[in-house]
Amino acid sequence: MTETLILPADEAGIAEAAALIARGLPVAVPTETVYGLAGDATSGTAVAAIYAAKGRPSFNPLIAHVTDLEMAARIAILSPLAHQLAGHFWPGPLTMVLPAAERSPIASLATAGLTTIAVRMPAHPVMRALIAAVGGPLAAPSANASGTISATRAGHVARSLGGRIALVLDGGATAVGIESTIIAVEPDRLRLLRPGSITAAMLEEATGIAVDTQDNGAIEAPGQMTSHYAPSKPVRLDAETARPDEFHIGFGSIPGDASLSPTGDLNEAAARLFDLLHRADEASAGAIAVAPIPATGLGAAIHDRLKRAAAPR
Repeated sequence: MTETLILPADEAGIAEAAALIARGLPVAVPTETVYGLAGDATSGTAVAAIYAAKGRPSFNPLIAHVTDLEMAARIAILSPLAHQLAGHFWPGPLTMVLPAAERSPIASLATAGLTTIAVRMPAHPVMRALIAAVGGPLAAPSANASGTISATRAGHVARSLGGRIALVLDGGATAVGIESTIIAVEPDRLRLLRPGSITAAMLEEATGIAVDTQDNGAIEAPGQMTSHYAPSKPVRLDAETARPDEFHIGFGSIPGDASLSPTGDLNEAAARLFDLLHRADEASAGAIAVAPIPATGLGAAIHDRLKRAAAPR
């Protein structure tokens, strides 16, 4: 059993995290979306250590995080459309699934045997500083046991992965609160693989290209498994009232035991989603109910996470 330290996400903490990553050990680090479990994306051994800590199925690929377009171009082929998207949304919560570069150094285990690579340029200063300190791309799935609730605070990471990893960098609560939008970028087409805070409408406005939102059933990117982001308790959706022994997560005019957003603000709801799922999972009630939430705009990403949290498992 590994002792899990929680250190401030300052210069000393980042240096310690980089040293652990250099030894092939994963560390938890804040990003603007959720906390990530970071390791050297070019090392099969390091990627295997991420999988082992999470208990993650090996057919679920990982995102490679970079600091600039030069680093991205070393691992993936960026088409003119990809450059256009990068100009609008990077650094930020957009992941692009791109063809792998011919001599891409990314470990094949990180791509789950696919010929494509999921690439993101994060905006969070701590994650960017850690990539710079390591000197190369970092694989960083969400810092939680596979299939369980994503972490938006250092304490969430400790609860899920305590004893499995050596270090959590504490950068406070994450700002966005849900994982990045993932799109497959093809020569003249965009396919939405996972909704997030960058919506299909925003992508269409930036590119003039209609986004294909149909799910083809194949796992091409993280977060596409049917049961995912799941608490240990059953989850019931669209619940205007709670049944006995349910912790009720409210929204808007439905207060519940705790509310995602009393004012019906979807941005606030997204930022609080995983935090309240953790709170509900730790409560004495045996089940969780979630109030109805609009499925428009950012609500589509919230619905996606809740649908997977409520899926049979």
